[in-house]
Amino acid sequence: MSFTSDEMQRLQSYVNQDAEASALFQKLLHSQDMERHKICHEIRNPLTLLSGTLQLIESRHPEVRSFEYWDSLCQDLEYMMHLLEEFSLFNNSSSLHPETFSFRSFMEKLVLSFAASCANTEIEFTSLLEDLPVITGDPVKLRQALLNLLKNAVESIHGSGSVNLKAWFHDSQIHIRIQDTGCGISEEQLKEIFTPFFTSKSSGTGLGLPVVQNIILAHHGTVSVDSRPGFGTTFEITLPVHPGLSGDPK
Repeated sequence: MSFTSDEMQRLQSYVNQDAEASALFQKLLHSQDMERHKICHEIRNPLTLLSGTLQLIESRHPEVRSFEYWDSLCQDLEYMMHLLEEFSLFNNSSSLHPETFSFRSFMEKLVLSFAASCANTEIEFTSLLEDLPVITGDPVKLRQALLNLLKNAVESIHGSGSVNLKAWFHDSQIHIRIQDTGCGISEEQLKEIFTPFFTSKSSGTGLGLPVVQNIILAHHGTVSVDSRPGFGTTFEITLPVHPGLSGDPK
């Protein structure tokens, strides 16, 4: 039996209302994570050996580059390595290393970095950062989640378009809204976008948005999305401002 991402989010919301149930739920999730770690480890070793062997063959026999299926074989292996890397990120997305930091300073660095990446493109990136408090969380994981959403926003735009980020503080929560003028997401796809391995991209792994959701849920926050095909997409994240986030569940 498996749960959808929405069912998992509701289940976590229910058990968080009871400390003992929450502890048991986190222990179950940790056990599941450990099994996935073992699977990744067992797959990574032979794939790494295979990749090294193909590189050795190519260096000693350059003529293989002209073989009919050589490029396809290397591309398939590269995709498997990328998928495994994404799966490892998915496995680790709920494990936090929290610290207390200025969220305003954190966001300033993030938007400056992302704006630089859009400088020579047809994408117009704008941002508005209001007064933001100090927060306890994992800045590395939060950066990963936000950059993932920004990257998706850019990739949804074919030709010229715009991406806008706004962050503000209200009612003891940080709100972050990312809007784009891209192709949008259909109603059917919206139901599945947080489901691992679901993707509408030809080269996608379907793990980017599940990673985002896991990171935000681990911070006791929420992720919501609103989209219409041809009119763009809006993601909104809320993060509660509170101390005492724990790291890996025990």
